Amino acid sequence: MRAPEKALLSISDIPPVASAAGREATERWPLLFRPMRTYVYIDGFNLYYGAVRGTPYKWLNLSELCQKLLPKNDIRQIRYFTALITPRPGDPDQITRQQTFLRALRTLPSVSIHYGQFLSHPARMRLVQPAGSQKFAEVWKTEEKGSDVNLATHLLCDAYESKFDVAVLVTNDSDLFTPADVVVNRLGRRVGIINPHQHQSVELRKVATFLKRIRTGALASSQFPPTLTDGQGTFHKPKTW
Repeated sequence: MRAPEKALLSISDIPPVASAAGREATERWPLLFRPMRTYVYIDGFNLYYGAVRGTPYKWLNLSELCQKLLPKNDIRQIRYFTALITPRPGDPDQITRQQTFLRALRTLPSVSIHYGQFLSHPARMRLVQPAGSQKFAEVWKTEEKGSDVNLATHLLCDAYESKFDVAVLVTNDSDLFTPADVVVNRLGRRVGIINPHQHQSVELRKVATFLKRIRTGALASSQFPPTLTDGQGTFHKPKTW
């Protein structure tokens, strides 16, 4: 008598394995059947100055933007790194616009906001081309502190805790080369770079699993609606944007 044919093995048929090698093997199985678990790390000021400043696309829905740029990925978390600005003389509404934008971001379940520090103060600096006897000028010096360290820390912690298969950094800051290199070459995870700028950091190019650019069309189609509602009520896109 002919023996009955064996049924094909399914993922549910694979028994749990207690050993480290077994756990690693079973962790690799789902990658054949599902999109990669993805964490996105956004350098807020790098994104703003590289792709958004001077455009009508400041009312940016980061969740929609990431979905458009990474349509095949399973985006689990979007971490946005920024700092609360100090308004400059002549633009007292600057901080109000930022707070309204951060309020809009807090309506997105997948987005978390992480704060560094923003310093703005007058400073006396040397002119590149002195005008007669004038060799120095008083300028407003602005510095954003802590966001790159915060981003690197969260990236490494999330990688060590195996929260993602691929990390995507939205930045062109070469200071992030070392943590990205650790994630790729020490922890065996993938790192993609989405560049907000026209030029590409050579250092980040060396470590990137893949590279993408932020196109104007993606920004234009990823805007919040003019009016939003949260637990505090209804609010609107800033009029001066």
